[in-house]
Amino acid sequence: MTENGISKEEVKHIADLARLSLSETELSHLADELSETISHINILFELNSRLENLVETNQVSGLENVLREDTVDQKRVLTQEESLSNGKSTHDGFFVVKRILG
Repeated sequence: MTENGISKEEVKHIADLARLSLSETELSHLADELSETISHINILFELNSRLENLVETNQVSGLENVLREDTVDQKRVLTQEESLSNGKSTHDGFFVVKRILG
């Protein structure tokens, strides 16, 4: 690989390994495209090296979750009979509904 990217000879070598036949125009175009891709990747590596010492931030407002104990309020619980009392059709303690799958 050259300092500025990938040469046409390297693209030809890769094409030969992959058993691809490429024209000179295609070799030149792919060399340019791959060089540009490697340039973008190098920018990402540089950015990654600059950011590796930063502390991650996942919350900036200082707010915290307000949690409550997970308890059952017996005053709001319905029995099975009470739940089924408003159903149009029930059978053996379950609601009966029309089939939705064929």
